[in-house]
Amino acid sequence: MTKSNRPIIYWLLTGCVLVFIMVVVGGITRLTHSGLSMSDYNLISGTLPPMNEQEWQEAFELYQQFPEYQKLNYHFTLEDFKSIYFWEWLHRVIGRFIGIVFIVPFLFFWITKRLDKPILKKCFLLLFLGGFQGFLGWYMVKSGLVDRPDVSHYRLAAHLTTAFITFAYSLWVALDLVFPSKKQIEKSIRNLVRFALVVLLLQIVWGAFVAGLDAGFIHNHWPLMSEGKVIHETVYIEQQPVLKNFYEGKSGVQFIHRYLAYVVVAFVLLIWYKTKDKALTRFQQNGVKSLLILVTLQFILGVFTLIWAVPLWLGVLHQVGAFFLLAGMTFTLHRFTK
Repeated sequence: MTKSNRPIIYWLLTGCVLVFIMVVVGGITRLTHSGLSMSDYNLISGTLPPMNEQEWQEAFELYQQFPEYQKLNYHFTLEDFKSIYFWEWLHRVIGRFIGIVFIVPFLFFWITKRLDKPILKKCFLLLFLGGFQGFLGWYMVKSGLVDRPDVSHYRLAAHLTTAFITFAYSLWVALDLVFPSKKQIEKSIRNLVRFALVVLLLQIVWGAFVAGLDAGFIHNHWPLMSEGKVIHETVYIEQQPVLKNFYEGKSGVQFIHRYLAYVVVAFVLLIWYKTKDKALTRFQQNGVKSLLILVTLQFILGVFTLIWAVPLWLGVLHQVGAFFLLAGMTFTLHRFTK
């Protein structure tokens, strides 16, 4: 890491931290069913919450025009509405703040020619990912304002997965600057970590499906899906054709998510096994160790989140665990790639 690159590295890592915070707040927003409380989108005026009783009443009346209030929360008072409004408002404000934190320093570094050509291209991609993430958030909310009082689990998965990818890529670009020197590495290990990363991203997608369909509130047994059953019969009969169960049925989606977790664990154990007798650098060793620790913690969190039927604090911790595991996988892949 050169002295001239330190401000850029700090900027990128600050972005990583902010995306992490945003995903945590987004998880709370989802678990408290607050995501549809703001029924409109105003980039500038929407930054401030309602400032007086009249503005609160207008916001509440707007909320009453949409399916979530009409079909689910028709008993809500203004005070109930305020409690869910806060989380969605905070989520959107953090998103705007992230945009400022990314764009303003980027323009400064670009104008002052602090970014070389390869890093500049990567930063443009980061800006695109950030903007696309904001669009997906609006697109997701829009799906819950039409007929059904819930957002599309496909759009939720796209929104969440893009946030994870934006975080991982920001970390990757920062690591390129932290470790500028390159060396030849063993491609078999690199490819194994790549496969593990792909499987982990698939697990994150299905985790979002579980969240979007509220599939964590059923089959709250472990290690079996129910007493004496590895696969619950509803996995096959909720949707037709049968394949549709695994991406639209609650039981099928949970089945994929719970057993894909074993695949993630298996990949991490295989990475450890393949590298335990090799001469690794200190950072490579630390990467593999972090994967072992993080995947163990995440698996335990997943089990308790399931058997306790997704209490708010555990649901958020499980999402945080996925974030740290992705960070560990990104770091490990980087150290075995460059």
